[in-house]
Amino acid sequence: MDARSQSARRAEIEQRLRFEMLLADVCAQFVNVAPNDLDSKIENAQRLICESLNVNHSSVWQVLEDDPELLGMTHAYRNPKLRPLPSRPVLREFFPWSQSQILNKQTVCVPNTAKLPPEAAKDMESWLQYGIRSTLAFPLSAGGGSVIGLLAFDSTEERDWPEPLQRRLQILALVFAQALDRKHSEQKVKVAESALRVGEERLRLAQQAARIGTFELNIRTGVNTWTAELEAMYGLPAGGFGGTQTAFENLVHPDDRGGVIELVEGALKTGQPARGEWRVIWADGSVHWIAGRWQAVINESGEPSRIIGVNIDVTEQKLAERELARANERLRLAIESGSVGGWDSDIKSGETLWFGKAHAQLGMTPDEISGSCEEFWARVHEHDRERLRGAIQAAIHKNGEFTEEFRVVWRDGTIRWLRSRGRYYCATNGEPERILGISVDITESKQAEQALRESEQRFRLATQAGKMYSFEWDVATDRVVRSVEHTDILGVAGPLRLTHQQFVDKIHPDDRRRFTATIAGLSPENPIGEVTYRVRVGDGTLVWLRSSGYGFFDGEGRMLRVVGMAADVTDLKLAEEELLAVNRRLIEAQEQERARIGRELHDDINQRLALLAIELGQLREKHNDLPSEFRSHLHELQKLTADISLSVHALSHELHASTLVSLGLAKGMGSWCKQFGERQKMEIDFKSHDLQKLPQEISLCLFRVLQEALNNASKHSGARRVEVELAANPGEIHLIISDSGTGFDIKAARQAEVWALRAWRNEFGWSAERLPLNRSRRVGQQSMLVCRLSQSPVFNERLCNRPNNRQNSIQLRATNSFSCCALWCAGTPRPTSADSEPAL
Repeated sequence: MDARSQSARRAEIEQRLRFEMLLADVCAQFVNVAPNDLDSKIENAQRLICESLNVNHSSVWQVLEDDPELLGMTHAYRNPKLRPLPSRPVLREFFPWSQSQILNKQTVCVPNTAKLPPEAAKDMESWLQYGIRSTLAFPLSAGGGSVIGLLAFDSTEERDWPEPLQRRLQILALVFAQALDRKHSEQKVKVAESALRVGEERLRLAQQAARIGTFELNIRTGVNTWTAELEAMYGLPAGGFGGTQTAFENLVHPDDRGGVIELVEGALKTGQPARGEWRVIWADGSVHWIAGRWQAVINESGEPSRIIGVNIDVTEQKLAERELARANERLRLAIESGSVGGWDSDIKSGETLWFGKAHAQLGMTPDEISGSCEEFWARVHEHDRERLRGAIQAAIHKNGEFTEEFRVVWRDGTIRWLRSRGRYYCATNGEPERILGISVDITESKQAEQALRESEQRFRLATQAGKMYSFEWDVATDRVVRSVEHTDILGVAGPLRLTHQQFVDKIHPDDRRRFTATIAGLSPENPIGEVTYRVRVGDGTLVWLRSSGYGFFDGEGRMLRVVGMAADVTDLKLAEEELLAVNRRLIEAQEQERARIGRELHDDINQRLALLAIELGQLREKHNDLPSEFRSHLHELQKLTADISLSVHALSHELHASTLVSLGLAKGMGSWCKQFGERQKMEIDFKSHDLQKLPQEISLCLFRVLQEALNNASKHSGARRVEVELAANPGEIHLIISDSGTGFDIKAARQAEVWALRAWRNEFGWSAERLPLNRSRRVGQQSMLVCRLSQSPVFNERLCNRPNNRQNSIQLRATNSFSCCALWCAGTPRPTSADSEPAL
């Protein structure tokens, strides 16, 4: 061998030696390499090998996790001058032939990529596309396992890959495979450990949420290990359990402890799973329910070595069961005590379970019901069957519920009303399999509704006939709602709703104060009020209304609302005016007739009697020769005639108060009291104060009252002294007559219809309501009669506006409108204004 050959041989050996040393160093770097450093180590090794072998490209491909049949490039070293590779290439898309060889654990050695078999056409196309002329690829497999990837070296020139080089590079592929497999294994372990930790945390959270705790009892050592959740379940802090079976038994309720011990011993003997429920008492005294499940673990010698199990806090479940039992009991009692019945029907079998009063609702006994639907439909009223069937069928396609009212006909013909409510319950496929519901007998309710409708109809007819309408005032919203009848009364199509002030504005100004005062006077103790007032309607005329209302109040006495009725009393007011006019004319006629009779008695009869008395006297004087007995008789006749003349003279003055006309009211009353007292042998003390001149009608009215009162005192009281006082106040005249007689019972007087009192009412126009004779007390014994005559009467504007009638109407009212006449007894409280004033 010449020197040149030896030199070349030596250079080849040195190069091979350097590569093997490099390969040894590279492989040494993968000994116990950290998983995080593996990727950088592989790529550095690829660079060093490629530079040493003068190879342009090296790549590592690995099986993809989501698809084991695909290999993707994970590591690469590539000469920057070469064409860039696509991002994350998949081996099968570019080199399907090479992938099949690799998966079969065959080395792919291609000295010239242009010379490949036909089945490698796609591989050849890809290599030539990226300028690769030669390639060498090794499958990556650790310990003879499945292929996890491949290691490839590519050159841009045709190149032979000698066997020694392939063996050396095969070692590098094996090192890569083991390192990658170790990394994958460690990653799987970490993933498994992480999943285990997550699972344990989930189990812990689930146990906390479900109130589940676990334990393990070592039979040999007697140590009982509890989780924190189990300790919390027994009311213990974390680590607060004693750790022994005895400590556990002491926590169990004394009444349940013996049963729990027997269950544990039974599980140790049989080795079979056991379960039980018991109570525990916490330190705060509260009682909790625990459900336990456990099993003894048998060792290889057939002896129990430990017990493992779980406890569950079922306190809420127990409380719910107890409450459900109470609710069921209440439902049972309600069904049994009321008129409620129910049914539970199986749609497929057609069998129906009736419970409660279902049989009684159909007019049957429990023995008569066989549980078929035909029995029910036979009892449903023929006019209601289709409607009820339609409601039940429609419920299937809606929300599964229905509510319907219908009639049932009993065997004796009795018709009853039922209200049924039911629900469909469906199987998992959505098909209804059963229907459950209840029925309530609403016959009385239906009858009440019918009676209410009839009552409302009668009320509506009554309001129409009586010219009335209803109203409701909500104080909080200040809204007044009126019924539609108000349009007929007020003559305008006014709104059904308006404010309270809007309504008050329609009231006559003279009546508003009285109207608002009546409302202000309502209280929880006196919630009823009545007021009469005038309202101006659309055509300008006035309508008289009488409103009666009832106030509703809250617990603090605040008014919430007022409901009531308003009646048109215009015709009544006109009739009252006409009646007053008739009374006035009757009184005028009566007074005229009294005056005529009085004048006749005074000018004719009295004169004749006086003449008769004179003639009798003359007769007695002329005939002195007459027997003394006859003369005495003539004297008696003369005296009797004189007395009759005086009586007729007094009667004429009572019938025709001439002194009243000539002297005025005060002096006329004083003169008459003096004459009456002399005739009746009574002491009458008459006083008058600052009395102005009054109209003749008023003076005459008061004079008649005085006459009637003194006549009654003379006839009935037995009193010998009477006090009479006539006084004037602004707008009022007071006539007070008092005596100290025996008196009489007012209630008995009203029942007996005492003539004098009845005469006062008839003569002076007082109504029974205005004479307050409804107090059961005795009059007399310093009793008083007070007449207060108002000089500001309220007039009907329609009547006062009539031609030539206003003054007459005023005189009529002034003569006969006594606003108060009160009677009370000595020793009793003086009547208040609320007692003495007439109702508005």
